[in-house]
Amino acid sequence: MTHSGTALPVALDRESAVPLAVQLADALRESASSGHLRGGDRLPSTRALAERLGVSRTVTSAAYEQLHAEGWIAGRHGSGTYVTTSPPSDRPVDRTIPGEQREPDGILDLTPGTPWAAGLDRAAWRRAWRAAADAPPLSRAHRAGLPDYRNAIAEHLLRHRGLAVGTDFVLATGGTTTAVVELAGAVFSPGDLVAVEEPGYQRAVQALRSARVRVAGVPVDSEGLRPDAIPAGARAVYCSPAHQYPMGSRMSAARRVDLVERARAQNMLVIEDDYDGELRFDVAPLPLLAALAPDVVAHLGTTSKILTPTLGAGWMVAPPAVTSAVLAYRDRTGTRPSPAGQRVLIELARHGDLGRHLRKLRRELSERRMLLVAALRASGVPVLGDDAGAHLVVPFLSAEAERERLRAAERRGIRLDGLARHFAGTPTAFGAAIGYAGCSRAALRDSLGSLVELLR
Repeated sequence: MTHSGTALPVALDRESAVPLAVQLADALRESASSGHLRGGDRLPSTRALAERLGVSRTVTSAAYEQLHAEGWIAGRHGSGTYVTTSPPSDRPVDRTIPGEQREPDGILDLTPGTPWAAGLDRAAWRRAWRAAADAPPLSRAHRAGLPDYRNAIAEHLLRHRGLAVGTDFVLATGGTTTAVVELAGAVFSPGDLVAVEEPGYQRAVQALRSARVRVAGVPVDSEGLRPDAIPAGARAVYCSPAHQYPMGSRMSAARRVDLVERARAQNMLVIEDDYDGELRFDVAPLPLLAALAPDVVAHLGTTSKILTPTLGAGWMVAPPAVTSAVLAYRDRTGTRPSPAGQRVLIELARHGDLGRHLRKLRRELSERRMLLVAALRASGVPVLGDDAGAHLVVPFLSAEAERERLRAAERRGIRLDGLARHFAGTPTAFGAAIGYAGCSRAALRDSLGSLVELLR
């Protein structure tokens, strides 16, 4: 495809000792090597370019001749002059976004957080996107989320999480981390203290700190977060009671009651991150904190772990004062969740594809977990975490042991996640968090021998 109207970023310095023809050739060469001009783009004629730049045609002709000789441009009889499709260059352009991680080839990534996106029914996926595209374009934004999406989430929460909530109490979000960002900006003030699980989800921690909110770590054990260790004066506590991240424990019923009582007594908000609460394999999950105490709990959920991050869709159910503050924050900042992913979720739910996928997902991940746990325990490797979710933890005795084993795994082409990085303060527990959803079952099975040898 040609782009005869491509603007040429050429600025000639008539005071420079460098000849104008050389300056022009350098500018066009840089535009082609940087990608501003691409193979197949048509250049202006030498006469037209000379008129545009206010120089003689001798200057433009000399520049074109130089670029012809170097192979950057080529003439087509009766058509014009074009940038070549493959200009020679010994300066490869690095288009990596700063901070973006590139995965090396041949690495089996077993870090937690990646869903089983390959298990999505592709026919259902395509059907949902086609149906979503049939909806007319919006003429105004829905700051709380599309009404049909909020209704679908209310139905989802009732069927899969046992939470009975009216549609009007559901807010669409961009996911759990985005919701924490909004809560940090809408509900808290700089200097406020929020208690967080230790170890815990560090993106939530950083979201709070970015809003200049102070965080204080609260230890977790096999029964989840310890309410008795929440510091005095905390405005809120962030926790993942259904499946603590990353340790994998479930908050006991007694601690849930204790946490709710403390929250009510101290006027404290409980932020309940239910990132994968639908993925329980052994028994039915305990009731959501939001079901026990809707007056003090902001419940957060996401489609990223049960479906795919492609949708960028999540939800929040919170007390009215919190909901109003978040909506006001969206008005002030002009931010709101994208409706595209909401529309796809609406269609997946409408046709029953969401429920079918969740049933298939639970079966698949349960079998993968059993496969991994059996191999590790048969070799005497201890395993932490409830029979739920998409990851488990193998504990180590020291920080050095964690570093050595993670490096050894990387050398064997396996990427694991260490516990130490999940602490907001000084790490006090070490180990490997192993995700089993993002890869194929065959790849997981093939890695078992190496994993056992590394972790034994």
